[in-house]
Amino acid sequence: MTRPTLPLDTASAAAANAAAASWASLTVQLDYLSESDIEHVRQAYRFADQAHLGQLRKNGDPYITHPIAVAIQCAEWKLDAHALMAALMHDAMEDCGVSKEELIEQFGAPVADLVDGLTKLEKLEFDTREQNQAESFRKMLLAMARDVRVILIKLADRTHNMRTMGDMPRSKWGRISRETLEIYAPIAYRLGLNVTFRELQELCFQFLHPWRHGILSKAVNRSRARRKDLISRVQNEVSQALADQRLQATVFGREKTLFSIYKKMVDKHLTFAQVTDMYGFRVVFKDLIQCYTALGVLHQLYKPLPGKFKDYIAIPKVNGYQSLHSTLVGPFGTNVEFQLRTEAMDVVAESGVAAHWLYKAVAPDSDAANRLGTQWLQSLLDIQNETKDAAEFWDHVKIDLFPDAVYVFTPKSKIMSMPRGATVIDFAYAIHSDIGNRTVSANINGEQVPLRTELNNGDVVEIITTNIQKPNPAWLSFVRTGRARSKIRHFLKTMAHDESLALGEKMLLQALRVEGISALPPEDTDNQPIWDKLLRSTGNRNKDELLLDIGTGKRIAGMVSKKLAMLLAEHGVKADVVLISQERYSPQQGGISQGVVTLDGSEGGSVQFSPCCHPIPGDRIIGYLGRGEGLVIHTEDCPVGKRQLYRDRERFLEVEWSDELTRSFEVGLQVTVENGKGVLARVASTLAAAEADITHVNMSDERAQQATDLKFAIAVRDRVHLADILRALKRTPSVLKAQRLSTAKTKP
Repeated sequence: MTRPTLPLDTASAAAANAAAASWASLTVQLDYLSESDIEHVRQAYRFADQAHLGQLRKNGDPYITHPIAVAIQCAEWKLDAHALMAALMHDAMEDCGVSKEELIEQFGAPVADLVDGLTKLEKLEFDTREQNQAESFRKMLLAMARDVRVILIKLADRTHNMRTMGDMPRSKWGRISRETLEIYAPIAYRLGLNVTFRELQELCFQFLHPWRHGILSKAVNRSRARRKDLISRVQNEVSQALADQRLQATVFGREKTLFSIYKKMVDKHLTFAQVTDMYGFRVVFKDLIQCYTALGVLHQLYKPLPGKFKDYIAIPKVNGYQSLHSTLVGPFGTNVEFQLRTEAMDVVAESGVAAHWLYKAVAPDSDAANRLGTQWLQSLLDIQNETKDAAEFWDHVKIDLFPDAVYVFTPKSKIMSMPRGATVIDFAYAIHSDIGNRTVSANINGEQVPLRTELNNGDVVEIITTNIQKPNPAWLSFVRTGRARSKIRHFLKTMAHDESLALGEKMLLQALRVEGISALPPEDTDNQPIWDKLLRSTGNRNKDELLLDIGTGKRIAGMVSKKLAMLLAEHGVKADVVLISQERYSPQQGGISQGVVTLDGSEGGSVQFSPCCHPIPGDRIIGYLGRGEGLVIHTEDCPVGKRQLYRDRERFLEVEWSDELTRSFEVGLQVTVENGKGVLARVASTLAAAEADITHVNMSDERAQQATDLKFAIAVRDRVHLADILRALKRTPSVLKAQRLSTAKTKP
């Protein structure tokens, strides 16, 4: 971003005056660091001050005031010297042309890595702002997964930018505030930074809806004036009741933020007068037992609201938050929420992941907060391993940035937190990716349930697996977590890649046989020049990429084989005349000649059996090499296939069924029956007796008619098996007619 500059002498004087005061305010926060660490931070400050010399903020202040403010926030979290140095220099690489090598030379690799993780990408090859933003967030989040200090500095940076948003052009308020509300605030919550989370929400509300913010602020002020003694009265009564029971506690009272009040009004369609629980109290104790004892004291003092008690101490939230929550009816009939926790829990509740450094500052040997957020941070790296596209990666991550969670149990009583709406499949992938990939069924509380079943608090979930099971593409329509979605997509992409690669090799080999060459040349020293020339002519980087293009229909095997045969001839490889006569001049269908592809049902996603005609073994078939779709199989008389053949003949090749088939194939049936009791059961029984698996059934809504049509999708071995099924159906009582569905009618 281009910033206004002053003449050097004027800018230097202004910067010196403002920065001196700012540095003084920072040093007040550094009493937890050693003298040598403070000196290192001072060196980073001097470097940043020099790098930003002459640059101004929108309000006219020297730009160095912004890095100082970010460092002050990081110092409040008691981050270490390296993090404070990176906070001071976080814009140096992006805005001042400072290289990473220069930072490594002056301050060491750890500081340089932190600054690099904070630096946005400025690459010209991104087509849109969204792509650029997605790639920037991916880089930032992956750096954060390796070192959480990256996101802490970034959140401090964004918080200060939001505090000074009023100095920015009003046209930018909406975009920056929405980005903060949708991305940075949820990340702050996910990492347990509740103070930062609430402040970011409040600031975003102020700049996204300034008029609503102003109106609501006035309403809260009027309400506060009417109930000005409520907080002090509750504070005094609670403190006295706890003291009577010899419980030492610190009681903090606060109002709900304007954003939380506004969100409740919008979500529950309430007026301001209907929002009764605007006040909350935090009660902090020395030890855990006092929390539960005090809960009983409070329930005797004020009446609890039914269903408004939650024990986050026994089962913490996913971000490490622990407290007892209870909503009580206080003075004047006002609902008041109480949060009871220990001092250690209070540090985590307010500072989340940053509590790790706060603990280290007061107790260097403590590792109580070491694991905060680590599960989610590790999942970022897992998602990255399967997702190379930045936008897709960010979609996966955004799925996990939400507050609600449910808590479920494994059969061995291990508690697992899952996002609200998570399904059995999400649970399986949360345990291990191999468990998820091989999941075939599940039991919840001892009862078998569908895999799309959503989990509820307290469910005991048992996953059942088999070695032959593979992820189903349909799972993507209902899984809730980014981890499960990325694992499924990665498996499907890998499987499709391998299958398309094998199909491409098979098609090229068969097309090459038509040219009189019986085998693909190996990639050895003698034949490497041939492959290099072929790849240059096709524009592919390597042999696998070429075969993949053939297998997915992006290239025609026949054209590649002709070029390859020509190159082989130049190197003295002669075509086999006998093989040419066998392959090229054998009877072909409609003049199609690229070599025959044999199908046995094991081809997977690289070969699709078209739903418009549902070909089965025994049918005369043709293959259409769709662009990027792989090989699509039609029956020879399919109208859709015929139209494609007429328009795009060169993309068709001859296919045939193998003598040895590996699976059954789906076909459509229409059975016309007399309406009557038990007809559907008799037809289904006949199909089962004929060893036909029913995959789908549809019954026309013609209850008043004497006859009705039943449409089935069934799995059969071949045409002979289908003929046996049709004969059995025609002999079934109440069946008037049974026939195979064809063309577009095939799918019931």
